[in-house]
Amino acid sequence: MTPETRLQLAAHPVAYPLLRGIALLGPAVRVPRVGVVVSDAALAKEVLTDTAKFTKTGPGSPADLWTPVVGPSVLLNMDGAAHVALRRKLSGLFTPRAVAGLCARAGEGPLSRLRDDLASGHEVDLVAVVRDLVGAVICGLVGLDAAQARQAADAGSAITGMVRLGRPRLGPAQVARARAALGTLTTPAAKAYAEGDPSTVPGRMRELGLGEDEALGAVAAFVLTGTETLVSYIPRLVALLHDSGWLTRLLAEPERTGDVVAEALRVTVPSPVMLRSVAVDTWVGPVAVRRGDRVVIATISACALGPFDPDRPHPHAVRQLWFGAGPHFCLGMPLADAEIRAFLDAVLSAAPVSIVERKAARRVLVPHYERLVVRRA
Repeated sequence: MTPETRLQLAAHPVAYPLLRGIALLGPAVRVPRVGVVVSDAALAKEVLTDTAKFTKTGPGSPADLWTPVVGPSVLLNMDGAAHVALRRKLSGLFTPRAVAGLCARAGEGPLSRLRDDLASGHEVDLVAVVRDLVGAVICGLVGLDAAQARQAADAGSAITGMVRLGRPRLGPAQVARARAALGTLTTPAAKAYAEGDPSTVPGRMRELGLGEDEALGAVAAFVLTGTETLVSYIPRLVALLHDSGWLTRLLAEPERTGDVVAEALRVTVPSPVMLRSVAVDTWVGPVAVRRGDRVVIATISACALGPFDPDRPHPHAVRQLWFGAGPHFCLGMPLADAEIRAFLDAVLSAAPVSIVERKAARRVLVPHYERLVVRRA
């Protein structure tokens, strides 16, 4: 059993084997109490790009989960013209120049300490460092003080940890806990909105004429989407490179970094499922669906081409499927890529490194290492 399989089973001892077994039954299968599960990459992209038939705002969609927590005007739970307009207004925050500057500023502390600790021969838990980096970047993006970096990352983890595949919405007590977790961050974000700093999401939204509630909702969205996926992915990337020998190979072939990052995203799929609601009676592959049905896109199955191999080309349908497709393709992808590359550069600066301890996190939404400890070899 590979380390990746162990991570998946530790996180989802029932759901992971279920999803992989469903994939053997066909490209789309109706599963009682879950929905129509899509396991084929081409069909997944068809659903994600057809916003007339499949929506993020109907029953069983992301809106069912997140609207009670973050409000109605967030990219996570919007569709149609309003979604396109808000996305366009925020896009200036994610240009290559903007994300490079943000990552350099926010990452200076965590990544400098990582380089120094590895160079000194100390053991380093990469999961803890990634949490500090991701939290610092979120703080810079939404206008929070850098001292709240771990708090920002922990808030996202606390909320996503309540989500389960078979649970289409959060209960009242869970909504209250989620709002409380976000509340520790929205007060400073309200200050950023009041000050109008256009380098932050709240300030940018004020500059564009959006209201404070919309700005704070966007803060919540970035906290939710910008924490667990990277905390999951980056340590797993390092582990895959270490186990396959590619960590050393990259030193001689740095031009292959893009291939390596993409292949590790395909293997790990930090967004293992995506949800949509059926807007009109139609078909999902061979399965007839009715308005209000839930569609579960099992990206973990749709991207399953085999073990980690950066020399394997990705079929067109699989390319970047882990970031979504169509109008909802991940707005923060350039920022995620900048964080990934900055972290990988810091690790490579001390290469060769060896893994001295790894521990899988158990029963979590997004599979990840609880600890991944490395040191300079």
